[in-house]
Amino acid sequence: MALKRKLQLAAYALFILSLFAVPFFTDDFGLNRASKYLVYGMLGLSIALTWGYAGVLNLGQGLFFGLGAYMMAMSLKLMSPTSLAQGSDKPIPDFMLWNAEPDAPIELCCITPGSYLWIPFQYEWFGVAMGIVVPVVVAGLLGALVFKNRISGVFISIITLALVLLVRLIMIDAQPVTNGFNGLTDLGFFTVFGYEFDPYSREMYYLVAVSLALVLIAGRLLADTRASLILQAIRDDQQRARHLGFDVPLYQTFFFVMSAAIAGYAGMLFVLVSEFASPTFMDLSFSVTMVVWAAVGGRSSLLGACIGAILINAIESQVSETEALVEAWKAIIGLIFVLVVLFLPRGLGGLAHDFVDWLARSDRQKADGLAASSSPPKQEVKQDV
Repeated sequence: MALKRKLQLAAYALFILSLFAVPFFTDDFGLNRASKYLVYGMLGLSIALTWGYAGVLNLGQGLFFGLGAYMMAMSLKLMSPTSLAQGSDKPIPDFMLWNAEPDAPIELCCITPGSYLWIPFQYEWFGVAMGIVVPVVVAGLLGALVFKNRISGVFISIITLALVLLVRLIMIDAQPVTNGFNGLTDLGFFTVFGYEFDPYSREMYYLVAVSLALVLIAGRLLADTRASLILQAIRDDQQRARHLGFDVPLYQTFFFVMSAAIAGYAGMLFVLVSEFASPTFMDLSFSVTMVVWAAVGGRSSLLGACIGAILINAIESQVSETEALVEAWKAIIGLIFVLVVLFLPRGLGGLAHDFVDWLARSDRQKADGLAASSSPPKQEVKQDV
């Protein structure tokens, strides 16, 4: 067991060190792209936390990602001088005037409920706080509703799937407030104590890398707690856990909320890197893709799911930009998924765990052999009859 623990810690340490080494091997454009990969890795980790440890397959994780992204984008939208409605004494975005009735006075655009919704987001700290609070509150309400009613299995997947599609339709239909299909663009730079984070700078990359490292460490610590062991017991047999006196809905809701908080934070970071927010973040295909990342990396391994998401997106990007594979890159990615599901049902993380188990057995057998050879031979005692 000691060897397995050491190898696990070494894997985490090696991965985190590799994150900080990336800026020495690529340019600014590559750093921006790598930052997006790390955000996807954070999403893969959030899926593994609920699917692997809680046994809850969430097909609507894009909802929490999109909510976090929009909260951050609304704040950055108001930080861009070119994005404000000219002629208004209130901090409202320019598209509110574009989407208003023709020849409507500016005053009418400034007194709508949607305009008042934007006013608090002129403070950057409010956008950052809402990027975590809103996904957490939504996940808490949804979790309390679902888990207290003992809804499980595929029904949770259907509910989360329907919810993300519903919120996506609302975001699109509320065009005067959210800019609909166009999303939020022309955003300002994220600023901390007067310092602006350029999306293509090393500072931005390190902000994302440090965030991923901290989330990964926190997730690992959470997975090692007693609450995680109880959650895994609930995953394996809910009825037995209830008979033992555990509050099953409370544990499930807590981990569901933690996963949503990570996804919301990932959405905020993605906006900082990509400089836009879009309803496509809440597309069903995007949420399902997150599940695929976790499956490839290993849903029962936080690090495996994180690495799986990064690798899949890096491979997809490289293959799609290869001239000879432009038309076939989706088929290649699909083939990789099929092969992993068929031959590595536990993902890359499962393969790594099997290798570690083999090393541990070899080490134990070697230790047993040394102990047997070093012990003195037993002398045969003869008895006279």
